[in-house]
Amino acid sequence: MKHVLTLLCFLFATIFTLAQEEIIVLETPTGNIEGTLLVPSKGNIPLVLIIAGSGPTDRDGNSDSLKNNSLKMLAQGLYNNNIASFRFDKRGIAKSAKVMIAEEDLRFEHYIRDVQQWYLLLKNDSRFSPVIILGHSEGSLIGMIASQDVIPDKFISLAGPGVSMQATLKRQLADQPPYILSMSLPIIEQLEKGKTVDSIPPLINILFRPSVQPYLISSFKYDPAVEISKVKCPVLIIQGTTDIQIQVEDAKKLAGSNSNSELVIIEGMNHILKEADANRFLNLRTYGDPNLELKQGLIEKITKFIVE
Repeated sequence: MKHVLTLLCFLFATIFTLAQEEIIVLETPTGNIEGTLLVPSKGNIPLVLIIAGSGPTDRDGNSDSLKNNSLKMLAQGLYNNNIASFRFDKRGIAKSAKVMIAEEDLRFEHYIRDVQQWYLLLKNDSRFSPVIILGHSEGSLIGMIASQDVIPDKFISLAGPGVSMQATLKRQLADQPPYILSMSLPIIEQLEKGKTVDSIPPLINILFRPSVQPYLISSFKYDPAVEISKVKCPVLIIQGTTDIQIQVEDAKKLAGSNSNSELVIIEGMNHILKEADANRFLNLRTYGDPNLELKQGLIEKITKFIVE
């Protein structure tokens, strides 16, 4: 009898958990984009639209080779504070992989329009009020541009760059062996002029392959410090001190560009929102560890901003 009760409790808990998640599909001219809505049982609650960062990062914050579940944990942390969330696979990624016919067709503006469409869909759901847009890393820039048109109730930049994509790229490449940067700079210069480059050295082909160059060109024209100044709703900017991809100075630059913003610096938090050492090798090890919890204090800071 004890085993039966245990089994029933397990089944009930599983059903209850699954009942809180909804898979939602956004229909676009090139295919369907899929996302996950995580909803506490109480109605008329805040909803956070979460935008993932650059590269093949899925709705949970993972890529093919690295699993850390950072965005999934973020959604769960919000859920535990009675805040709903929606996170999605960007077009070309994971369950939304078939949305783009070819990589060379992708533009930065596709991501912006997708977020705007998601926002309008979610804003019309009577269960949610207010609706907040949150962008992580490159998702911060996407979110702040999308927010200029749809005007969410609040906007959150999480580990978002404060300088242009090409400036961020140059800074990150400077941490690599010098020959990597020297090979990359002439290519970046051409892309800044709107010109594609046919011959790419094999060592940096993954970054500048011809099929991704149109996307880079489209993203290079945006300056986050300029774009965030156009966001009219209240803004929260969060940055960790041990982030090896984005610096505290980025966050300060964003905050200085918007008078209606609040800046939060979290000691010891890295780019994937986990506690990490400043040492690059030790820091990178966290990127593939899904057992590490989010940095303590992060959820509390976000929750406070949302409910105030």
